Amino acid sequence: MLEMGGRLWTIQLLVQTLCLTSVAAFSNGKVTEACGSMMPKHGHAPNTTHAPYTLSVNVTEFSSGDYIQVTISGTTYFEGFLLEARNASNPDSDAVGSFILTNPKTTQLLQCGHTPDSAVSHTSDARQTQIVVIWKAPQNSPAAVKFLVTVVAHYKTFWVKIPGPVVSQSGVTPIPPKPTTPSTTIKTSTPSVLPRPFSSVGCGQQKSCLLDPVGCDPEKDPSCFFLSFAPKGQTVVFELSGPSDGYIAFALSHDTWMGDDDMYLCVRDDSLVDVSAAYVKGRSYPQEASENVLTDVAWRLADGVIQCQFRRQVLVPQDPTRFSLDAQYYLFMAYGEAENGEVHRHDRQPLISSQQSVINGPAEILNGSRSPLLMKFHSVLMLIAWMLAGSTGTFLASYFKPDWPERTLFGQRIWFQVHRGLMILTVLLTCVAFTLPFIYRGGWSKHAGAHPYLGCTVLALALLQPIMATLRPPPDSSRRWVFNWLHWGAGTVAEIMAVAAMFLGMGQQSVLLPHSWRLVVLAGFLAWVVLLRVLLGLHKKGYIKTRFCDFVSKASDTDQQRILADDSEDSTWDAWFKIVALLAFVIGNSGFLISFIHTISGL
Repeated sequence: MLEMGGRLWTIQLLVQTLCLTSVAAFSNGKVTEACGSMMPKHGHAPNTTHAPYTLSVNVTEFSSGDYIQVTISGTTYFEGFLLEARNASNPDSDAVGSFILTNPKTTQLLQCGHTPDSAVSHTSDARQTQIVVIWKAPQNSPAAVKFLVTVVAHYKTFWVKIPGPVVSQSGVTPIPPKPTTPSTTIKTSTPSVLPRPFSSVGCGQQKSCLLDPVGCDPEKDPSCFFLSFAPKGQTVVFELSGPSDGYIAFALSHDTWMGDDDMYLCVRDDSLVDVSAAYVKGRSYPQEASENVLTDVAWRLADGVIQCQFRRQVLVPQDPTRFSLDAQYYLFMAYGEAENGEVHRHDRQPLISSQQSVINGPAEILNGSRSPLLMKFHSVLMLIAWMLAGSTGTFLASYFKPDWPERTLFGQRIWFQVHRGLMILTVLLTCVAFTLPFIYRGGWSKHAGAHPYLGCTVLALALLQPIMATLRPPPDSSRRWVFNWLHWGAGTVAEIMAVAAMFLGMGQQSVLLPHSWRLVVLAGFLAWVVLLRVLLGLHKKGYIKTRFCDFVSKASDTDQQRILADDSEDSTWDAWFKIVALLAFVIGNSGFLISFIHTISGL
């Protein structure tokens, strides 16, 4: 008998495959909140037809400490499951016994109630037709045990508490069982449909509002992101609206950092909207509330806009993850894509209120920003470093070395001291700005594309420059040319990569500037820099000076020609031309820089 059971176990192990969608809308199978009802929180009613799945065991009797093989099988694929063993005389009681996995890659153990490893679920989103696990009878086992399983064929198609066989203790007469709560009695409330869109009328008077853009009205502007809340006795009524094909959400937070927040989601699923409460721990996927704490739910879908409304008690003592609405919180508002009711990462940086607000307090109009202050400082410092300080420093080194040969500043030629000071400032600003995203993100950003890699390269080259300058050979050294080329090459590459980082950085979620505007202004900045460099390059070659002198010579008499031919006069003209070009370069770059800073400050 044991040998036959062992062979059967081995054969069944060979046909195991993976599972797909979680019972609580989580593809990772972490569905402990569904332990009691075994009901998926998909916003749909369970299927009441005959299930194409069965539960089977390899014995009909057991003793305490025995191991029983349990098999879930089906005539078609399933995408998720939750398996428990319960007291056959009271199938609605807590799970009993514990399970042992035969394939930890496709199945995982959960704790339902107070018993560790008392349930089994899937681990991934791969389809399968069979699962085999081992159940161990506890020492205080009931007289009879019944196995129950919820199976998800697809997000909207699932069967709840499919009954399996009853196994009884040897020599013990089981108590007549109570009937299992059939899946047909499990109801899901259907929210009502809003008759008309929300309006910003009454904001600051009857209700508090957070609007993006400022002053927009969701009744007239489909691009308006809108959140309002108004106290109604011991409850608060929330309204949420925004353009999205997937979901819109808001959260209550104790700070301006994402994580450990009380969240509320309105998720589109075909032509319906699922409204739910959740909790976000750290930067993890939101965990849906184990109990329905929202009432008077209503929603509306029109013109690509999701709108939802619900009421919540000020205090929800039965759910510690629901914050008290009598306290002050920052408000987060986000939107993004959703697939089969499962939300994905938000498309843009969340809108965060600029100050805390008492949810159950007096009405007010709130302001917010999608750009965190640290990221704004990061952008501004980098722009100052490379649009003004660094570019001016390299501009001086390229065209002003021969100027003011007799004048010094702290023992060194003027151009060199100014160049060195500006480049040191560039390195310092770059170092400070570089650390700010890591402070804000708490580590490396996985969603910023090539921008952080370019930033790391720019920082490395910027730090390399003063190191090379410290080790440079004397001017008359035979190896000086090596330093000159390396110094020039590293600086040029750093400038080019800094500009590329600017292009990519202005499209990041945390500092998202208007697309066409940022392209035009940054292209204008590049054109301006190139124009001034070309002019001074031509002047350095003598082309501009020669043409100017030829023009003046043709329109002048002999004395004037002699004056223009004088070397000292040529030098004076050269100096003034370069000074004017330098002033134009600094003023022009400053203008572009101020334009960017002004726009960033308004985000």
